[in-house]
Amino acid sequence: MVHALESQGAKVHGADPLPGLDSVLQIMADDGDPAAFRGVLDRHFGATDMLITDHLPTVPQVFVSDMDSTMIGQECIDELADFAGIKDQIAAITERAMQGELDFAEALTERVRLLGGLGEDAIQQCLDQRIRDMPGARILVATLKAHGCQTILVTGGFHQFADPVAERLGFERVVGNRLAVEHGKLTGGLTGDIVDSAVKKAVLRSAVEARDGAASLATGDGANDIPMLVAASYGVAYHAKPKARAAANGAIDRGDLTDVLRLLGLAEGEWV
Repeated sequence: MVHALESQGAKVHGADPLPGLDSVLQIMADDGDPAAFRGVLDRHFGATDMLITDHLPTVPQVFVSDMDSTMIGQECIDELADFAGIKDQIAAITERAMQGELDFAEALTERVRLLGGLGEDAIQQCLDQRIRDMPGARILVATLKAHGCQTILVTGGFHQFADPVAERLGFERVVGNRLAVEHGKLTGGLTGDIVDSAVKKAVLRSAVEARDGAASLATGDGANDIPMLVAASYGVAYHAKPKARAAANGAIDRGDLTDVLRLLGLAEGEWV
């Protein structure tokens, strides 16, 4: 795990364990740009857990996270599609959207349309049988909250999944899409405006402004998360698609979500 400090640079002049965290190597460098420094770290360390900043991180006061494949281990729409017998068809669209190859809103609308006619009870079955928390998710949320951080789950997925997930993990607010239901079946449409990458970024910025420009943390894994990851003080791409990883200033490639806490300088004794 690497905690990398850079001012303008890539000339390495120090590499020591982060105080109180022997598992985190702190590397300091001068005279270069962050992208070049990131390239050096990738060449030498390969897949790793890292955060590149121009200062020692502080515990953020705002935490905004994606849900699917970040706080939970699944893509809810793909799992729901399995109950309709069309998982492969929908999963292929999901993957292309996550890679940034398709417009998110168009891809979401198309996938939801394909679910039209599915019984609403499939949502609860999917939640009970398929949806599982990502390792370390509860500890990450609880620890940040204990340090005074506001926690927001923002997803291009659906409130029908996000609300129970947020309650279980301890998030204080949920922003997401909502599947339209009539007479106990999905209509193939959505209720309300679509939550896309622009909305995710706006949610983070609004929360930061409400706390007078406080430090912020964002976690996500796909192209739809990029604007949010870039806008955050600490944008951590979690086992992410290449475009999201390249855009963020942090990455978790190997560990679980508790490694975010280590990269922020919080030792295990400070976790909840």
